[in-house]
Amino acid sequence: AVVSTQSTGKQVSKENNFKKKRSEHVKALRKLASARENVEGKLSKRDVVNDYSSFASQVYAPQTRVGVFLDRGSELYNVKNRYLNTYEGLLELEASLPDYVTQPRIKIPNLRSGKGGAQKRFEKRLKELDDTAELIKNDKEKQFQVPAPPRFLQKVIRPPPRPPTPSVEMPSEDEEKRELAIIFLQQLLRGRAVQNMMQEGKEKRMELIDELRSTEALQSEEEKANKELKKRARAVQRKQRMMQHKEDLANEMLEGMGGRNVGQMADFLSKELVRLQEEQRIHAFALLAERKRRMREAEESGKRQVEERRRLEEDEIWRQMCNCHQGSMETYLEDIIASSVNRTADEQARQEIQTKAETINEIAYQMESKRDRLQSENMVAELVFSFLLPEVEKETLRENVKREQRRHILAAHSVIHGQTAEVEKEGESSDK
Repeated sequence: AVVSTQSTGKQVSKENNFKKKRSEHVKALRKLASARENVEGKLSKRDVVNDYSSFASQVYAPQTRVGVFLDRGSELYNVKNRYLNTYEGLLELEASLPDYVTQPRIKIPNLRSGKGGAQKRFEKRLKELDDTAELIKNDKEKQFQVPAPPRFLQKVIRPPPRPPTPSVEMPSEDEEKRELAIIFLQQLLRGRAVQNMMQEGKEKRMELIDELRSTEALQSEEEKANKELKKRARAVQRKQRMMQHKEDLANEMLEGMGGRNVGQMADFLSKELVRLQEEQRIHAFALLAERKRRMREAEESGKRQVEERRRLEEDEIWRQMCNCHQGSMETYLEDIIASSVNRTADEQARQEIQTKAETINEIAYQMESKRDRLQSENMVAELVFSFLLPEVEKETLRENVKREQRRHILAAHSVIHGQTAEVEKEGESSDK
């Protein structure tokens, strides 16, 4: 119960804080909206309805900085009396007063039977404590309470019948008229009692009233003289105000003409200043644009030169590569032709050798059948001679061809490697 009470209290305080912050937020938004309506501080026409509906306007609460002085002319309402301005007059006034003025009779007022705010808060807090104690007591009793028997084993007692609803008889018209007459008579009596109280108060203060009337009679002649002096002073002040008003009008016209001329001159000078500033700004923009254009042209020309140099280098590399490829292609074709020639020659030689071998075999078979030993030895010597000498000539011819080809290949390799080295050096220098 205590925890629930504390939680409810915290919840209520939280809701109050939320409402307060919400109201402050709405107020701030309204201020921002009102300030946003007139951001540039433009003058607007006076709204009389809003001025008189808002108690914070100049109508109800004028400000001194605007030129309104609430205490202006207050000296006209000062009371100048001998009884109030001099010490002797105060002594005479005090001696003429009755006893009940200097020695007041204080009556203790009847205290109200109602309760104050502190008493109400104390009783409310006491009631909350009593409720909390009662809840704690009930919780403790429930712990030791014996559970009730099942509901179906108890006897259901029917409640007694309800009594008939009472009715009120309607009063008669005579009784209503009588009550109204009694109420009216009470009002009359109360009004008469108030009049009697006012009459008694008047009789008690009659001496003071007579005193005030006598002082008013004594002051009538002085007031007449003062009125005459005031009329004359007011007439003089009126004339002075008229003269001052005329002078103010003339000065205002002269100041208006001078201010108009000065304003036109200042407007012309301000416009000329703005025009010069704009012209200087445009000139500065033009110079910046020209500088950027020149920088971009220089960059573009540099890029163009680099691109042209690279294109020339790439063309040269392409030309050298084409020459290299063409030379290698020619060498390759020469090798293919040489290999094909060699292969064809080899095949033809093989065919010729086979034909010659067949013919030689036929001749040899024929001679074999006819020859003797001496002829056989001569024939073997001729064959060996014919076999060894052509083979030696072929080997020497092959060596000579290989030597010639090696010399041409070395020259081509030296030329290709020299050109590629020069191209690489030129590429590195152009990149740097």
